[in-house]
Amino acid sequence: MVNVLMVFTSCDTTLTGKPAGWYLPEAAHPYYSFVDAGFNVDFAAPKGPNPPVNDYSVEAYTDEECKRFLKDDVSVKKLATATALKDVDHSKYDAIFYVGGVGPVFDLPDDPVNIALANEFWRSGRIVSAVCHGPAALVNVTDADGKNIYAERVATAFSDVEEAALNFTADVPFAVETRIRERGGKYEKAPENFGVKVCIDGKLYTGQNPASAKALGDAIAKALKA
Repeated sequence: MVNVLMVFTSCDTTLTGKPAGWYLPEAAHPYYSFVDAGFNVDFAAPKGPNPPVNDYSVEAYTDEECKRFLKDDVSVKKLATATALKDVDHSKYDAIFYVGGVGPVFDLPDDPVNIALANEFWRSGRIVSAVCHGPAALVNVTDADGKNIYAERVATAFSDVEEAALNFTADVPFAVETRIRERGGKYEKAPENFGVKVCIDGKLYTGQNPASAKALGDAIAKALKA
């Protein structure tokens, strides 16, 4: 069976005190892409159980998959019993997926446990994926030669323009698009703000925003079933 590790943030507030956490559609939509493909999915977060969901995302996204995710006994239990990153056995998994939300910009980029975990996936040729602000978790990930995961690779993430449009710029320690470019990445985005954009470059899979989460999950599921 294919096994996927979904990583959530444990950060619940931004620099200005706004709610952070993980974003509902960026978890629910890929989760069901994986589950419907017959995969086993496990959850993890820096602090383990009960990673905080962004309340606004619960109010704003009420599609069937989002509602299902919050009521599904299986997904609810997985959240309640999420594994602490330090306790994850990476060898069990075929892919790692970083859920978005503003939180990942805070507690994942410089976390040595997270960096080491993502390095294991990347250096062993497994799929490394992230959506929206999730790609922030990968900005310090490298291959065995020390080359950054984004260097010379096509990738996307929540754009600087989208960040400004939602007045998030002052809430986060860095803009993900800018940081990807600083790491040598070939950043791409949808023609319109908040449009669907998925980038695939080798084993690196990224999605721009909440609207891209389903397409990203489907692309990963397709690759893992091939």
